[in-house]
Amino acid sequence: MAIHSKEEIVSNLDDEVFGTGFLPHPLPKYKLPKHETDPTAAYQLVHDELLLDGNSRQNVATFCQTWVEPQIRTLMDECLDKNMIDKDEYPQMAELEARCVHMLADLWNSPDAANTMGCSTTGSSEAAMLGGLALKWRWRKKREQAGLPTSKPNLICGPVQVCWPKFARYFDVELRQIPCEGRRLLMSPKEVVERCDENTIGVVPTLGVTYTLQYEPVQEIATALDDLEEEHGLDIPIHVDAASGGFIAPFIHPSVVWDFRIPRVKSINTSGHKLGLAPLGCGWAIWREGGDLPEDLVFRVKYLGGNMPTFALNFSRPGGQIAAQYYNLVRLGREGYTKITQGCADVGAWFADQIKKLAAFDLVYDGRGGVPGCTWTIRKGQEPGFTLYDLADRLRVKGWQVPAYPMPANRGDLVVQRVLSRLGLSRDLAGLLFEDLERAVQHCKKYPASKSLTPASASGYHHN
Repeated sequence: MAIHSKEEIVSNLDDEVFGTGFLPHPLPKYKLPKHETDPTAAYQLVHDELLLDGNSRQNVATFCQTWVEPQIRTLMDECLDKNMIDKDEYPQMAELEARCVHMLADLWNSPDAANTMGCSTTGSSEAAMLGGLALKWRWRKKREQAGLPTSKPNLICGPVQVCWPKFARYFDVELRQIPCEGRRLLMSPKEVVERCDENTIGVVPTLGVTYTLQYEPVQEIATALDDLEEEHGLDIPIHVDAASGGFIAPFIHPSVVWDFRIPRVKSINTSGHKLGLAPLGCGWAIWREGGDLPEDLVFRVKYLGGNMPTFALNFSRPGGQIAAQYYNLVRLGREGYTKITQGCADVGAWFADQIKKLAAFDLVYDGRGGVPGCTWTIRKGQEPGFTLYDLADRLRVKGWQVPAYPMPANRGDLVVQRVLSRLGLSRDLAGLLFEDLERAVQHCKKYPASKSLTPASASGYHHN
């Protein structure tokens, strides 16, 4: 009979992590443990807890990318230790960032794409806030030069998500948010002009509204502001929130004029980690020309080994997202982005056509002319015996996250549901989703809830 040492037995058990001593003894969850844990066991503990999360590929609520090519995962791993803010230590990472800025400026028709200003950010929200700050700084300087007060800046936007209310609160700007009215669910030129005055730092149309996926009419708004300046002398700039549409419209909606072809558009933000196909944590802020970014917002950092300009809100962060964005831009080019984006749009339009066949629903957005996807509501006059919150709740049984949410003021009575078509949502996968949606409708009709879910009671299932 072979005799083994205790050390040999323990060594063999390392290959069977559940056979080690950590299994029957839970680790502290809200206090730092006294002792260290074997890395294999620690990994397994964290890994197993994350199994309880949803499957991101089935999350059709998020605009963010949930599938990437394996080469991107490799680049992210290779850049894990590279701090993109340290441009002296990692000059090539800085070069890749600059190339991305100029490529996007060119994509968005900057008149001086080779010399414009821009930067990467942790996401579109940070990029939007940088655009808002530039608007405020330019407005304040103009007022100071004219000897006028600068105490009451305001910003005009439409039905937006939380980014712009946060900007207004954090940076002391009055937010003049245009409410929805009747069938008008977006901002309109008329509503914009009615809210403009000498304290308006800018107007922010959204190219791909979160609630409905539709584009707001940037060109028409710019024309209305041109007329306002001619009549009343108010020169009000535009910042376009192209968080989603910035990587869509240039490829499949070239006739939509929304970018730097409009002289009044001074800056644009976008999410690289949405239809830009980069991993989470990638956004971009681009200014029309170098002079549109106030020099007062640029800081010079000298303690990292060189004299480096920075104008992001965040400081240290890994450079992998920049490398991944550059990879996508050179890997796909206009041809590749067009093919992928059109494929996503085709799936979204197909899903909208299937929704249209169901008697219980009316389409709000049919998947054409905006962000790939579709939005629907319960048909007026219909009483199907369930709410969209009930339907969203039932779909989660199969792992799908299909958000239901009320529209913002003044149409909080209108509850809509949305599917977003991203890279990774194939026609086959969308077909499975629709089959599950049909089954969910039948289940809700057959077994009506004793008390239907509401926005408050379904807070874990709706998107707002």
